[in-house]
Amino acid sequence: MKVTEHIKKANGKTLFTFEIIPPKKGNSIQELYNNIDPLMEFNPPFIDVTTSREEYIYIDKGNGLLDRKITRMRPGTVGICAAIKHKYDVDTVPHVLCGGFSKEETEYLLVDCHYLGIDNVMALRGDAMSHQKYFEPSKNGNYFAKDLVAQINDLNCGKYLHDVVEADDKADFCIGVAGYPEKHLEAPSLQTDLKRLKEKVDAGADYVVTQMFFDNKKYFQFVEAAKKAGIHVPIIPGIKPIAIKRHLQLLPQVFKIDLPEILIDEIEKCKSNIDVRQVGIEWTIQQSKELLAAGVPVLHYYSMGKSDNIRAIAEELF
Repeated sequence: MKVTEHIKKANGKTLFTFEIIPPKKGNSIQELYNNIDPLMEFNPPFIDVTTSREEYIYIDKGNGLLDRKITRMRPGTVGICAAIKHKYDVDTVPHVLCGGFSKEETEYLLVDCHYLGIDNVMALRGDAMSHQKYFEPSKNGNYFAKDLVAQINDLNCGKYLHDVVEADDKADFCIGVAGYPEKHLEAPSLQTDLKRLKEKVDAGADYVVTQMFFDNKKYFQFVEAAKKAGIHVPIIPGIKPIAIKRHLQLLPQVFKIDLPEILIDEIEKCKSNIDVRQVGIEWTIQQSKELLAAGVPVLHYYSMGKSDNIRAIAEELF
């Protein structure tokens, strides 16, 4: 079932969903199941599975020289989606990137999703590689997320890169894209960023999931500004509880977001990361209650690694 259909079927009730990352190459999928199992009692209608682009690693050749190899440390997004769908009978949303994929490779990935009965995809540009100052697309790849959305939408219309197929072979993906309540780190202004979001929606995006935020006013203002810009698809708030003290520096640095002073003060008082984790849980519960009261369509949690804090939050809300 499509994400938008789940939202419509909920009839105004706020849904609980979360996002996970694939295990590192060589690790068992069981560790992923161990983090998903405690959250299934809250009946998530869908689970997002992230993906990562290729990166360089350096292997010691034993003669004082290093051999540079390109690899993917967390492969298997589509396979994990299929495994979760089979094990839990829940819809999955694989993340699809521009970076690291040619248009042909993207098409093959989408065909696999179509054959597996995966109805939803999240279309993202992705980040620059660690050695790049700015994002560079792969050879014959999509440059912007709007281009990726257009390619996916073309498949929904039966238009492949080199062929036009019969009507009964068309894909029918529900397409999600990212939105940034505090603007994308590369955007010169929030208004410019909203123009880019409108372009993604006009290209065929069906819903938006926001970057994490810690001040609900930022989300409410973003939704209102998006409506004024002509964006009328569901905008799902993405939420991440702070778990370690280092997040005070790491999250603003990586995602270019602001943290409320009162939250910073509470975390700085903490003696250990156990205390920080509890502050993060309590803050997220209050944040979620306000969003629930506002009638948001979905509360989408970035669980990523461990799920115990997400479970503690869900127990208070659902």
